[in-house]
Amino acid sequence: MAHAFDQLADTLAEQAAFARQVLATEAEAVSRIEIGPAFHRAVDLVLAATTEPKHGRVVVGGIGKSGIIGRKLSATLASTGTPSHFLHPTEAVHGDLGRVGRGDIVLLLSFGGNTDEVVALATILRQDAIPVIAIVGKPDCDLGRLATESLCIGDVTEACPMNLAPTASTTAMLAMGDALALCVSRRRNFGVDDFRKVHPGGGLGRQLTPVLHAMRWKIGLNLPLISPDLTVREALADAKRFAAATGGRRPGAMLIGSPATGLAGIFTDGDLRRLVSDGEGRLSETRIGDVMTKNPRRLTTESLIRDAVQMVREFRIDEVPVVDANNAPVGLIDVQDLMALKVIES
Repeated sequence: MAHAFDQLADTLAEQAAFARQVLATEAEAVSRIEIGPAFHRAVDLVLAATTEPKHGRVVVGGIGKSGIIGRKLSATLASTGTPSHFLHPTEAVHGDLGRVGRGDIVLLLSFGGNTDEVVALATILRQDAIPVIAIVGKPDCDLGRLATESLCIGDVTEACPMNLAPTASTTAMLAMGDALALCVSRRRNFGVDDFRKVHPGGGLGRQLTPVLHAMRWKIGLNLPLISPDLTVREALADAKRFAAATGGRRPGAMLIGSPATGLAGIFTDGDLRRLVSDGEGRLSETRIGDVMTKNPRRLTTESLIRDAVQMVREFRIDEVPVVDANNAPVGLIDVQDLMALKVIES
């Protein structure tokens, strides 16, 4: 039995060593990519084709594993502000060429650069004066000669032991395409608001939602702003009256301050429990301004849900005040709000 375990351990060690070799080979392929004048011209071509007045699209094509990478790059382009769709080179010559408009630009992927279907498509596009950007291994290939600009990933050794299965080459092509897509996105100043428009759903969309859209507790609506001069008992009574008038629900904290002077502090349920443990009488004797947490961490009306998530996780707090540009409290967002949005776990 011990011998069997030793053999398994040796096998797993060899497997781990090979896996690390695969990762190192693919990382090296990416690290050796050079960014030269052709890359900058390609960025300019994409921007020229997809912005005013042309409003064209980046049509991406490839065969086999390169086609799979092409689909991902098309999705990356579309999600970062550059309209794009995928075109299968074989289908293109059987009617789908109608998907390419006069103002479009085409991105074709082929490591060897001599794939018949891809070369045939590039030939037709060149005849129609459609700009073509090629991602290839070396420029001295049929696709490279036909393309308007060629982005070369260089002479890549595949991670496959037989140097046959596309592995390191497809990783390098993906990295080159990502670099192109993100440089274009950066040049067009694609920001958080733009990103939110194309990612309205799912976790990404929720993370980029303004905190105001998720904030349940709002000053003057269902949350009072407590004066720091009130005793703790008076503040609790004020909060209770406010809750009764708005349906009986109450948040896990009170905000202390005024519209004129801004947010002064926060007093949480945890603060109340600690105060009560020191003696019930202190509730009537103690100013809430003396036991509140002064100058608490806060969000602004410009903050996003992702900012709230980061604050809750980093500082282990359950309630976060939200203030306007003048530091006047506008509401409170708590961990329950974030859990309801499914951006944080219980």
